[in-house]
Amino acid sequence: MKALIALTAGAALVAFTGTASASQALAQKNACMACHAVDKKIVGPAYKDVAKKYAADKGAHAKLMAKVKAGGKGVWGDIPMPPNPQVKDDDLSKIIDWVMSLK
Repeated sequence: MKALIALTAGAALVAFTGTASASQALAQKNACMACHAVDKKIVGPAYKDVAKKYAADKGAHAKLMAKVKAGGKGVWGDIPMPPNPQVKDDDLSKIIDWVMSLK
């Protein structure tokens, strides 16, 4: 029984890691990682900081979708984030879900 529980937990971890890796790969493919890192500020904020900031915001997903598509300035400092309308909505949704999982 313990082996079955450990196996199930291990499979869940592998599935989550695979999903997280795929989402991080989407962020890299779409050049998000040129300005952002998981745990440190580069040009833009660390993704962990974004996750913390929006953790309690039930509308965060939609806000972040709009912000990435339109760009923005002032929330994290004076350096603007350029608009990214070329990022497919499905890809962006997966990236945002991954970022929000980092909290």
